[in-house]
Amino acid sequence: MIQREIQQQLLKLAAMYPVVTITGPRQSGKTTLAKMTFPQHRYVSLENFDIRQMAEADPRGFLKSYAPPVIFDEIQRVPKLLSFIQTAVDEDKSYGQYILTGSHQPALGAGVSQSLAGRTGILQLLPLSISEMTASGITLERDQYLYSGFMPRLYDTTLDPKNLYRDYFSTYVEKDVRQMLNIKDLSQFETFVKLLAGRVGQLVNMASLAGDVGVSSQTLAQWLSVLEASFIVFQLPGYYENFGKRLIKSKKLYFTEVGLATWLLGINSPEQVARDPLFGGLFENMVVIEALKQRFNTGETAELYFIRDSQGLEADLLFRKNNQTLIPVEIKGGMTWNKDFCKNLLKFRKLSEKFQPGFVIYSGDLTPEIDGIRFLNFKDTGTAVK
Repeated sequence: MIQREIQQQLLKLAAMYPVVTITGPRQSGKTTLAKMTFPQHRYVSLENFDIRQMAEADPRGFLKSYAPPVIFDEIQRVPKLLSFIQTAVDEDKSYGQYILTGSHQPALGAGVSQSLAGRTGILQLLPLSISEMTASGITLERDQYLYSGFMPRLYDTTLDPKNLYRDYFSTYVEKDVRQMLNIKDLSQFETFVKLLAGRVGQLVNMASLAGDVGVSSQTLAQWLSVLEASFIVFQLPGYYENFGKRLIKSKKLYFTEVGLATWLLGINSPEQVARDPLFGGLFENMVVIEALKQRFNTGETAELYFIRDSQGLEADLLFRKNNQTLIPVEIKGGMTWNKDFCKNLLKFRKLSEKFQPGFVIYSGDLTPEIDGIRFLNFKDTGTAVK
């Protein structure tokens, strides 16, 4: 079983709050993490129809039947339980009583904010990180990472990635979306998601997509917000501060699981990855989400950005350090380092003293340093954003 880096934060929050809520995409390992961390807790799955009926019919009696310490899996299936859990923990303020997991962020987020504010610690668990896999003895080549992705189930079984993502899309993405949106023509939604996969690492133009899908841009914006809230996609915001430049404020789009994006693009083997016109976007997707995993696994909020001005000066990734300095990152999928990769990063240093030298993250093994700018292999992305 692969050890999850977020486990330390989970234990920390369980010692500080009566409730800990673990959110994240389906199949990211939330249930396994909760069970592994709290083996003495009773486990209750609210996906089970009979159990769910009991919880909905008599929430108070249900909580007495399943007294803490307890793990309630897929809590968003019975959101009314949250207010009764609130009452229970207000009467008994012992820490770590309830461990909740959930995938439907809109329903779960609203319920938690209304009922459990100040009573629960919240963690977001994404699929496996490269460092977690490496620590477990799993090391892949670049294109295999991009093709297979990072779903834990892939590394517990011999399941083919194509089959996993096909089933994942039909069983979870469509199922979850159906529960949150009234989509009359599911094929239009499928087209939309596939078009998004073709735009990883790019600014999303809803007006252009509306013409391709045949749905209004307002409807597509709603669909996109649900995909983001359900942890299917992640939008990286543009960083904005007055540096005397006109900066882009839009967001760039990525999939939280790059393997799903690769499957949606119809790539059927690792050998096809580097030949695909969207290879650069997929590689950037992987690196950005690796940075996001590092932030979440250490209990931090995302606070990741990109920066681009109207003249084309851009850093693919930007993060703060010590709340003051800004660290720009250039992402290149190639395996050969080139000092020209540093050009934009050097320009940012001239733009403001807030910008530090930064990093170039690429596929090569050499790690030179040029004018303070370090080259790192993509497997060390977590090191860059610590």
